[in-house]
Amino acid sequence: MKVCIAEKPSVARDIAEVIGAKQRKDGYYEGNGFQVTWTFGHFCTLKEPHDYYEQWKFWRLEDLPMIPSSFGIKLIENNGVQKQFQIIETLVKQCEEVINCGDAGQEGELIQRWVLLKAKCTAPVKRLWISSLTTEAIKDGFQQLKPAEQYNNLYAAGSARAIGDWLLGMNATRLFTKKFAQGKVVLSIGRVQTPTLAMIVQRQKEINAFVSEDYWELKTIYRETEFTAAIDRLKNPEKAAKGLAYLKEHPFEITSFEKKDGKEGNPRLFDLTGLQVEANKKFAFTADDTLKYIQNLYEKKLVTYPRVDTTYLSEYLHPKIAGILQDMTPYAALTAPLLTQPIPKLKTVFDDKKVTDHHAIIPTGMHPGGLPLEEKRIYDLVARRFIAAFYPECKISNTTVLGKVGQVPFKATGKQILEPGWKEVYANDVKEKKEGEEEEKILPLFEPGESGPHTPRIHQGKTTPPKAFTEATLLRAMETAGKQVDDEEMRELLKDNGIGRPSTRANIIETLFKRKYIEKRKKNIYATQTGMDLIDTIQSELLKSAELTGQWERKLRLIEKGEYASDTFKDELIQMVVDLTKEVKTASYKTITIAPEAPPAPEKPVKEKAKKAPKQPVVVEEIQCPKCKAHPLKKGNTAWGCGNFNQCGFKVPFIIAGKKISDKQLTDLITKGKTGKIKGLEIPGSAAKEGKLVLQPDYNIGIE
Repeated sequence: MKVCIAEKPSVARDIAEVIGAKQRKDGYYEGNGFQVTWTFGHFCTLKEPHDYYEQWKFWRLEDLPMIPSSFGIKLIENNGVQKQFQIIETLVKQCEEVINCGDAGQEGELIQRWVLLKAKCTAPVKRLWISSLTTEAIKDGFQQLKPAEQYNNLYAAGSARAIGDWLLGMNATRLFTKKFAQGKVVLSIGRVQTPTLAMIVQRQKEINAFVSEDYWELKTIYRETEFTAAIDRLKNPEKAAKGLAYLKEHPFEITSFEKKDGKEGNPRLFDLTGLQVEANKKFAFTADDTLKYIQNLYEKKLVTYPRVDTTYLSEYLHPKIAGILQDMTPYAALTAPLLTQPIPKLKTVFDDKKVTDHHAIIPTGMHPGGLPLEEKRIYDLVARRFIAAFYPECKISNTTVLGKVGQVPFKATGKQILEPGWKEVYANDVKEKKEGEEEEKILPLFEPGESGPHTPRIHQGKTTPPKAFTEATLLRAMETAGKQVDDEEMRELLKDNGIGRPSTRANIIETLFKRKYIEKRKKNIYATQTGMDLIDTIQSELLKSAELTGQWERKLRLIEKGEYASDTFKDELIQMVVDLTKEVKTASYKTITIAPEAPPAPEKPVKEKAKKAPKQPVVVEEIQCPKCKAHPLKKGNTAWGCGNFNQCGFKVPFIIAGKKISDKQLTDLITKGKTGKIKGLEIPGSAAKEGKLVLQPDYNIGIE
């Protein structure tokens, strides 16, 4: 018997269906020579300090630094985890081969390896490595199973990352808390979260220190075109008034007229960070929410693996592109022009050297029916970006006109779109003007040497402070270790030195919010006083420098490639922790201010929410069937069921265990996997009980 271990029940069910393990057992599926079981996220974790030594249970400066001679793992203390682990342990001991079907990334590798380590697995292990959960991808994956040893470096990098985070997080958090905090306050320090906070604090200080200044510019209108003086901004109104008087004495003369045709390159395919940035700009989605939505789309087989940091596709995918575009029927009007000729093998799209474990996020071609609005929006971003990548480039014309009034030079620029190319894919979008970007403006033809009257004026403006981070700009700053980069090629080169990984950055930002080190006002992110005090207290540049943390990140990537020893990485981190502890223990005392609790929400919005609540039952008709994920629910005579019930078979009776199920309970059951507590459930052989209805992995309804 071969045992397959997936990362969650829904993926196990998909795999079991494809490989013919259709018999449902307690905690696994069986059939056709396979047993398919699952984890649900992390089952194991690194041991806590008190698991090594009893005295490490207490937070004391004299016990720091805590450096175990070797690191061990333990099972998470959770009844569900422990029950499922026992099932995995039993299956693994009896099998002839294990197939690791975990999430195809560093975190997924770590989760599964730790489980197999804890289960004392001695059977040979193979690895299923797939980029989507479609039936075709799973079948292909099982035909090309890889030896587990091929992913040893990936596991080594994941393990080194976890140990590094433990060493720094456990020691630095206790160190700064005991040295600088008051009362029961915990000052959380992390390898990635602290430099991220430092970037926000630095920006905050620049904004706080900024003093706005007035400035004056000379402008003039000649032949209905506005020109701006190509000189430094004037610092006082007297100089501006003198300049205006001078301009009125002289005619305007054209000195140069230049028109150049150019191209605007197609937008790159999405990596996870790029998608999170775009979703934040367009819909104000948080990075964390975008990750959840794209993960859901992946599990619904609509997009490829999302936790990626490349914007390229493998060259072997080129022949499949036309088929995917053909299957994207909701976008037929946009794909039709592409399908009239062969798909070009563009170097900006296909490059094996830029792809490691996975390629950029693209649609699988499966029909996206019945999606919640948020997932629909994310899918649309991915779909349009995929289509736009293969459209012709956008052809533009840039015009630069130089002139002078007496001895004062003037300049005007214009831009005209000659052929929209890929911009046709976004024809209905509201154009968001980027800072410094030229608006589309058609200038008349000018002849060098021509001259005539003009209408000069003074424009008064104010200098503006640096912009606060949004989640979009913060994600980009994390990706490039704080360097401001707009060029796509340069961004690709800096990714190896970015801080955090695409899959963890959202969680880091959420942690900073939870710790009250940062706060959000509208779309902007600001540091709280606690966050600012914490960064001011940390003297060690290693802890708060995005660039230095980026170098640690690069070493982890080198471990993944087999080009750096994980033991060396651990030794360097141990040395850093030892040095940091010495430095902080002798540092001068500084009190950390605690951010005040957020004020209670005003009553009015609460009342408005309460008024909206009765609309909720209407949504039931729009809820997607959780089993086939292709049809909305439909009301029958005795039950709610899948709109395609004859094929799918999913249903929820109106009455379960003697209780009529409300629309709210049904909605919770489908969307959250369980209802709230229900009193008086009639269970055969016992008195009426209070309990919750639970949607089981086989889509039957159970009672908890």
